[in-house]
Amino acid sequence: MDLNSILQVQMENEGLNYLSGLNEPQHEAVINVEGPTMIIAGAGSGKTRVLTYRIAHLLKAHHVDAFSILALTFTNKAAKEMRERIESVVGTDARNLWMGTFHSVFARILRSEAEHLNYPSNFTIYDTDDSKSLIRDIVKEMNLDDKIYKANVVLNRISAAKNRLISWQDYLKNDIFKSDDQENMKPEMGNIYKRYAERCFKAGAMDFDDLLFNTNVLFRDHTDVLYKYQHRFKHVLVDEFQDTNISQYLITRKLASVHQNICVVGDDAQSIYAFRGADIQNILNFERDYPDLKVIKLEQNYRSSQTIVNAANSVIVNNKAQLRKNVWTSNEEGALIEVFKSNSDGEEGKVIASSIFEEKMQNQYAYQDFAVLYRTNSQSRSIEEALRRRNIKYRIVGGLSFYQRKEIKDLLAYMKFALNDNDEQAFKRIINLPKRGIGDSTVDKIQLAAFDHDISIGQVINNIDMFLTGRALTPIKEFALMMEVFKQIITQKDAYEAAAEIAKRSGLMSELYKDKTVEGVSRYENAQELLNAVKEFVEDKEREGEKDLGTFLQDIALLTGMDNDKEQGDDVVTLMTIHMAKGLEFKNVYIAGMEEDLFPSQMMLSSRADLEEERRLFYVAITRAKSKLFLSFAQSRYRFGRLKTCEPSRFLDEIDPKFIKVSKKVASAFVPPVYQTGSSGFAKSMVKGVQKQKELLKKSSYQPSADFKPSDTSNLAVGMKVEHPKFGYGKVTGIEAGGANRKATVHFDDFGEKTLLLSFAKLKIHDN
Repeated sequence: MDLNSILQVQMENEGLNYLSGLNEPQHEAVINVEGPTMIIAGAGSGKTRVLTYRIAHLLKAHHVDAFSILALTFTNKAAKEMRERIESVVGTDARNLWMGTFHSVFARILRSEAEHLNYPSNFTIYDTDDSKSLIRDIVKEMNLDDKIYKANVVLNRISAAKNRLISWQDYLKNDIFKSDDQENMKPEMGNIYKRYAERCFKAGAMDFDDLLFNTNVLFRDHTDVLYKYQHRFKHVLVDEFQDTNISQYLITRKLASVHQNICVVGDDAQSIYAFRGADIQNILNFERDYPDLKVIKLEQNYRSSQTIVNAANSVIVNNKAQLRKNVWTSNEEGALIEVFKSNSDGEEGKVIASSIFEEKMQNQYAYQDFAVLYRTNSQSRSIEEALRRRNIKYRIVGGLSFYQRKEIKDLLAYMKFALNDNDEQAFKRIINLPKRGIGDSTVDKIQLAAFDHDISIGQVINNIDMFLTGRALTPIKEFALMMEVFKQIITQKDAYEAAAEIAKRSGLMSELYKDKTVEGVSRYENAQELLNAVKEFVEDKEREGEKDLGTFLQDIALLTGMDNDKEQGDDVVTLMTIHMAKGLEFKNVYIAGMEEDLFPSQMMLSSRADLEEERRLFYVAITRAKSKLFLSFAQSRYRFGRLKTCEPSRFLDEIDPKFIKVSKKVASAFVPPVYQTGSSGFAKSMVKGVQKQKELLKKSSYQPSADFKPSDTSNLAVGMKVEHPKFGYGKVTGIEAGGANRKATVHFDDFGEKTLLLSFAKLKIHDN
């Protein structure tokens, strides 16, 4: 019997057979449970399995009391799944673990220790709507403009402060915050924060951020309480550590400071939630706080093909701020990544829908084997419409279907009421949106008058003096006049012109534009995307004489009159933003909108840190795919009612071209940038080059010399011998001046003559 067989029998005898299926790094991560440990878990490397078995090993092999283990996750679903897996190994003792989300675990601690903070033990936890409602009350009481001090804007500002452990007292003392608020025309933000905190305290309530903030205060001000929990928790484990904020990290560091048995699991390459307060420096600098840290890297990917893993590696290597690792897989090589080029975003949706249909038919896939990922929610519109026309069922994850989103329904309601002033539901939706000071009781009276006199609501509001008195008369008359103008516009202009006028004059677009939060920007983009849909409708050459707004609304009503997701069953294509896709996997993944200013987002180009987060987001998108990956970009896209010319994303340049192939549908669409002629970047590489690409893929086995390092080519001259990382050795046969566009013609031994843009090409000059 060999050593492995002996160990296998020993583990089974000891009840540790769960260790037998682990690879060497996974095994090390599970059994080495003492001292500070950081497990760097690459995409698809079995992170959850390792964390689960590590806890099970603590219980089963080291006989650690379950009550002394604290395991923190980011979702209740993750905690539930882990607990069930652990229970399958160790039994019901797993139920005694302190396991859950940061908020749930710390709420449990705060309820036990509430008296130390002068809170009742049964304190209320405010959700987002509760918090916003309270902020609206405070803004009203302070006689402030609720259009400037919008509840979600104020709440996000307060939330950001709490996540950085800044109290209202500190906020009011900080000159930088005061200056920022003055510049943003919100000088009373600090006072609102003060009143908000005081009102929450008086009501015996904490919001979600308070659960972390107050735990830090508890441990800071009451060392006896901190001491109790430091000694209770002998082992602290944190999942998705790259997503922790400052507040979460400080709590876990304090709790683990006595026993030093802290284990964090994460992947810096998948840190994509900075907009929620996550701080990648927590994982990048973890070793600084624990000099004797044990680092274990899980680098084998069990999810994706070699092509997908290697393509992802070729992208993420461009980030400077990262923990280096070599992710690899023993899976099959797999299909090359397909790149689609479309003339427009509408065509992009059709190409993706057609590809899904064909892949399903040819390979006997189910629809649930497909996912379409995009950078922003507004991109789903053209994809949804194309899938519906193909009769392909789908589900939106983490968001509503495009036409079910509030901002879309609001804008459509204005259009509907302008066309039909007896539409009661549309009227109720828009009469006080944006706010006009018209209360629910007034709305009820208008509806009752229409019913009693058997007339339309439009007739009531146009003759409101006959039915109502009081201060609501003026705003109702203004509303009625506006709707009469909209009716005239609809009869005189095409659907797009009418929709654009209604969107502008109603005040909805202005209201959405003022909200600069992440959610607010997304809602504004969605409203603009609706106008883009109307624009495409008007410019559809197949439509003759049907360009009016009424026809558009009719089409939308028919388009959205589908069975809902629950009725569709599980066999549906999944649509979601890339942020929502983290932690998921699919056989086939489509990433739409691979264009500059969209992905990477225009808002993420102001600093290297922002750009690197966008690159990590692309890395996450790539690594969701198991078998096949498709990348799509459009040459034009409607933005803000105008057709915008688009350039392919810089991220496409970063994928090693040997992992890419041209879609047969758009064979002339794509030429990898490494052999472009007289142009720079992916955007200008889409010229006669399909044959060249095939040649490159055929001869892509060249490996550069071990000491390969690009040389300064400013003094490159004819006759010099050079080395290229893809084409190998060659001789310079010509130089063409041109400043930043300076080019060199090189005759390569194996690839023949190539013209390279020197500002882009990587050449090493060798001595002749």
